[in-house]
Amino acid sequence: MLLGPLLVLFLLGGTGSASAHAALRSTDPEDGSLLKSAPRHLTLSFTESVGLLEDSFRVLDPDGRRLRTGEPQHAANGADTARVTLPAKLAQGTYTVAWRVVSADSHPVSGAFTFSVGKRSLTMATVDTGPTEDPATKSLYNIARYLAYLAAALLIGTATFTAVCRPPDAPVLARLLKTGWWTLLAATLALLVLRGPYEAGEAPLGALSADSLTRTLTSRPGIVLVARLALLLVAAGYLLRLSRRRRPYGWYGAVLAAGLAVTWAAGEHASAGIQVPVAMTSAALHLLATAVWLGGLTALLVTLYRARLTPASVARFSGLAFASVTVLVVTGVYQSWRGLGSWDALTGTAYGRLLMLKLAAVALLLGAAAVSRRWTARLATTVDAEAVVREKVSEPVPVPEPVGGPPLPESPDSPDGLEPSAQAGSGSAHRRALRRSVLAEVAVGAVVLAVTTILTSTLPGRAQAEAAAQAPAVVGASVTTVPFDVGTPGGRGKVQITLDPGRVGDNSIEALVYGPDGGVSIVPELRVSFTLPAKDIGPLDAELTDKGGYWGNSFLNLPIAGKWEMKVTVRTSEVDQVSETSTVVVR
Repeated sequence: MLLGPLLVLFLLGGTGSASAHAALRSTDPEDGSLLKSAPRHLTLSFTESVGLLEDSFRVLDPDGRRLRTGEPQHAANGADTARVTLPAKLAQGTYTVAWRVVSADSHPVSGAFTFSVGKRSLTMATVDTGPTEDPATKSLYNIARYLAYLAAALLIGTATFTAVCRPPDAPVLARLLKTGWWTLLAATLALLVLRGPYEAGEAPLGALSADSLTRTLTSRPGIVLVARLALLLVAAGYLLRLSRRRRPYGWYGAVLAAGLAVTWAAGEHASAGIQVPVAMTSAALHLLATAVWLGGLTALLVTLYRARLTPASVARFSGLAFASVTVLVVTGVYQSWRGLGSWDALTGTAYGRLLMLKLAAVALLLGAAAVSRRWTARLATTVDAEAVVREKVSEPVPVPEPVGGPPLPESPDSPDGLEPSAQAGSGSAHRRALRRSVLAEVAVGAVVLAVTTILTSTLPGRAQAEAAAQAPAVVGASVTTVPFDVGTPGGRGKVQITLDPGRVGDNSIEALVYGPDGGVSIVPELRVSFTLPAKDIGPLDAELTDKGGYWGNSFLNLPIAGKWEMKVTVRTSEVDQVSETSTVVVR
């Protein structure tokens, strides 16, 4: 039942760029800018406060060597900035800056930009900008987060079901409580251990570093996870009392459940952005309502299969589920408004599309819940009828034999004119139907939790729109490297094409051909053309001419923004040539 969502989460969690919730507003110097003199600092501004790592900045000189910089720190104007001091003297050329920080809601975000001092480098070395995201670490971390959600729902929901609905057979639910507690404990420990390499973009073995664990324990996400572990230890005593059918302290369990919910609110979207106190309260209530509903459904399903459940218990849970759905609707509407910010973000952002998928799954869940409520009402009616039948059958009324005929069979009264066997059969059928509908609810609920886990790792539409509105126009050259192989000895190499400024309108284009040894190679002919398939434009010939060591043209006009296909044809001899295609983005 949970394998499908886990695989989806694993695949989505292991691909793509780093998901995060602090969006970059601006850089100083600006991306692609050409400066007359070297700057003394690099400063980044974000849409929310960020945490800094020891390796938050990697600055590479024009030759690809890493510069020695100062310690990363916040700028004087707030915690939503990151700053580093540069060496006093910088050589002329283009510098690459790779950065990585941790957003206020505990997710890492990374990126890179360039700036030039004095002049732009004609050629740029292939450089390693450092780790961005390790797929294995990210996948393991997201799976642990999903298991933590499932375990919290199972633990809180089963405990609430046991305390409020008072089912007749509690031992079967005690095993559910133990499963939820141990799973949540293991998932939380995994999150705590993987937190360091997840932030730094390292492989899972990075968790073995003592510095990694120390850094985690002193960070806000680490403190939140430690608080969750402490609450779990305290909850163990409450669950022990509950499993022994002793009357639990209702307020005590409610406080523990609320405390666990707050540890999620303090480490996710609600902890950053607008209206933080209201958002954290809403997020905690949303998680509690989800846990009571979905975890309670699991407990109900197990009880239906393993033990006899009274109609009164089912009716109590039905009322509890209705209250949970009401809370989910109210808090869900608020959180959707807070995350989206506009109607356009609903279809124009990944966050909005995931939210629509979650809403569709919740609608399906509500449909299954409505079916369950109908079967619950029918089962209650049938069980009451069976009780009446059993009471009358237990005290049969003797019927005198008629004169001159065979004795009449005893026939107790039965509701609706059904025999006792028919009544029992009807009750069993209703119970089986209720099991199927509750099983469907639990399955869809697992999918909802999977989508929720992915949603909490996606940039909210409001933050994305805010960053886009405040980000300066991106300027600077676009550099593309196209490898080629004509299939003859010495016929391998690459073409490095610089498109400046890489925007709509007039551009200059320069192309350098490198041979197998990495040195500049002279070729008889080099042709480059551009095609925009989305608009059926092209091919536009770049009309390159040999400039003595490189090929170029200062007047290449690209009229429309988009992803252009760049076809590069290299002729290495009178008879050998090859064509390769690459994609270049024109802003």
